[in-house]
Order: sequence, then structure tokens, then C-alpha cells
Amino acid sequence: MTESEGKAVADTAFHVRFWGVRGSVPTPGANTVRYGGNTSCVEVLCGGRRIIIDGGTGLRVLGQAMMKEGAVEADILLSHTHLDHIEGFPFFVPAFGAGNQFRIWAGHLLPETTLEKTLGRLMSAPLFPVPLEAFGQQVRYYDFRAGDRLILSDAIRVKTAMLDHPNDAVGYRIEFGGRSICYISDTCHRAGQTNHNIVNLIRGTELVIYDSMFNEVEFADRPHWGHSTWEEAIRLAQLAGVKRLALFHHDPIRSDDDLDVLAATAAELRPGTLVAKEGQTLDICAIAA
Repeated sequence: MTESEGKAVADTAFHVRFWGVRGSVPTPGANTVRYGGNTSCVEVLCGGRRIIIDGGTGLRVLGQAMMKEGAVEADILLSHTHLDHIEGFPFFVPAFGAGNQFRIWAGHLLPETTLEKTLGRLMSAPLFPVPLEAFGQQVRYYDFRAGDRLILSDAIRVKTAMLDHPNDAVGYRIEFGGRSICYISDTCHRAGQTNHNIVNLIRGTELVIYDSMFNEVEFADRPHWGHSTWEEAIRLAQLAGVKRLALFHHDPIRSDDDLDVLAATAAELRPGTLVAKEGQTLDICAIAA
């Protein structure tokens, strides 16, 4: 492969890596080693551009890896600002470094408040001793409304949709090089009804990362908690013609062995379905092939 051919491949590469796959609260311990215990954080690489979805404790680990790269930049898309999706920000070391650039986006807060004010509440006394202002000018904050389309570059477009979650949340469809991935967490569903907002967002996509915190039995006792099931994930993926499904936002009570059983059951019902693990990387171009 020539240098120019290698550069062309790099420019069209489309990868997803999981840095945190748990919901609600971090779950370190012997029973969560294989799937991981960090809360929600997913890295998407579109050619030379980095997009980070959600800032749970997985963001801290991603930040440590990024510190080895020199100057870095990224767009960070937040599904919402419940604690398990933003608790990594105070420990995201690259955000404190001069020369780095981060653009943080949220689409669920207007008109009541803004993203900058919300993260400022997290990083303020008596909750945390270092204020948001310590990030400096290298971090910028952007509020939009669910349903808006975001243009991150000439090659990267992001569609958004409102999800059904307490205090609201936003789903994302990232489109790059004629392919796409969707991130749907946190969201609820109504038994016997189809959420057409979600179906329209995920239709025909290469990969859907979906909130699968409960199974149907558990969901029956928690219909208003703002989370969905792995069974609903499969149903929606089938309905929308999704190529591959990743079950995500695992309940803190799930052990590695529990998730192994889920992985086998889900893959039998819909071949290719996976249960997301920390450190796992998916090549979206290979899924599309």
C-alpha cells in the first residue's frame, strides 16, 4: 500500500469503541471485569475526526488514552445530563490542557437552562472543588433542540431525536461516508406501541447502540423509569432494518456471567447482536460490507 493509499483508507475509516457500558452507577469488582464497570462513554472515529458520545466514568479512561496523543480535539455529544452520563467530566484531563479543543453539545436543556450552566453546577462547591472555568477557552458549549441536524464537518452530519426519559434525552444518528451509527440511550418504550421517532432515526443504519437495561419481566415493574429492554431493542432493529445491534447501558446488577447468558440468547434471536464490552471496537465499514 502506498502512502497516499494509506491516507485514503485512514480518511474513510469509521470505528466505534466502547469506554463505558454501564448504566446508573459505576460497578467495579470481580463480577464485572470482562464487560466493564464504567458508565456510558462511546468513542466514534470518522476518518481523522473524533466524536465522543456521553461523559460517564468511561470518559476518564478515554482521556488518559488521549493524553498520549499530543494535542487533541473532539466533539462530545451528550444524550442528557443525568449524573451517570456526565460524571467523567471533572476527571477528563485533556479538557484542562491548553492546545486541546472540545465542543460539547446537548439538545435537551433549552429553554429552562443551558449546558454550560448545568456542567457548572456539577463542577462547583460543595460538589467538586475545581470549577468549570478551569477548562478555559479550549472547551465550548453548544445547546440545540432535539430534532435539529448538526453539521460537524463537511463529511459528518448528525441527526437527532427526542427520547422518552425523565428530564428528556436525545438520540443521535452519525452519518459519515455513506454509512451511519445510532446511539439510543436513555429511553423508555410503551408496551404494544412503536416509538416512530426512534424507528425513523435508526432505519437502515449499520449499527444501533441501544438502552437494554431491563428485560421484559423487569420492565413490567419499572415502566416509567426511562429505560428499555433488550427484547424491545431487537424488535426495533428488525422493524427498522438495522444491520447490527449493540445492547448497552447494562443494569448495575448484571454480572459478567449474566451478560454472557444475555449475549447468547440475543444472538440466537437475532444473529450478530452483541452485548457491548469496555474496550470493544467495531469497524463500521466491515459491517456495511
